[in-house]
Amino acid sequence: MSQDVKQYYGDNPLEVRETSQYKEEYIRGFVQKWDELIDWEARAESEGDFFIRVLKERGAKKILDVAAGTGFHSVRLRKAGFEVVSADGSPEMLAMAFENGRKRDMILRTVQADWRWLNRDVHGKFDAVICLGNSFTHLFSERDRRKALAEFYAALRHDGLLILDQRNYDAIIDNGYSSKHVYYYCGGNVKVAPEHVDEGLARFTYEFPDQSKYHLNMFPLRKKYVTRLMHEVGFPTVRTYGDFQETYRQDDPDFFVHIAEKAYLESDDVTEDGQVSR
Repeated sequence: MSQDVKQYYGDNPLEVRETSQYKEEYIRGFVQKWDELIDWEARAESEGDFFIRVLKERGAKKILDVAAGTGFHSVRLRKAGFEVVSADGSPEMLAMAFENGRKRDMILRTVQADWRWLNRDVHGKFDAVICLGNSFTHLFSERDRRKALAEFYAALRHDGLLILDQRNYDAIIDNGYSSKHVYYYCGGNVKVAPEHVDEGLARFTYEFPDQSKYHLNMFPLRKKYVTRLMHEVGFPTVRTYGDFQETYRQDDPDFFVHIAEKAYLESDDVTEDGQVSR
């Protein structure tokens, strides 16, 4: 078996701020350890039925998972009875997702796709697009972020919804890093922490029990910036949850989950900025 190629960022890793860099970061060795980082059982317990419930409440049946990774959400949604297409930009991730599905007696429909040209590679319209696992943070230019959101919007039916999550970078930038380690990265023996953070880069280190260490460079998205982009590409309403709760203090959540509705809501509860008050 050939030895894994190591991650390479050049002489100055802090200068690497490119959208396509993630393809080089998710090398085979890192991807093989990804489920050790995630811990499917612990993550399923922490999320509960949040995403399944949101999708069923809106009558969604056909789902496009644009950040399938190793298949965690695709598999959960398939088990819950949804029709799922699993897309990712990393062929290494898709291979692992397919294998994870096969181990659970299901064949995932996988498509390698770049979000910026999503509808070129993924055909048809969907009731919902999900972009989870802090994946949207891999886009480093505003042009790429707008293009990707526009592609997500175009892939939806007229009354579809986009579910997109992100780390609470506001708290990391303004107050320093802390994490309850309850949501998303639930692997108990994996150390995850930022090595460097500024307004344009969050460089995270992932250290595993065998002493192996990997890095991901991500753009630190601020919450209001993301919701503003969603509105500007056409989503009239956006509801934001903090660690799956509608009510939260700004600095408390580890993650935000944005639910963007393509259809206008017939409600007096929509605020001027498109948030839904309850």
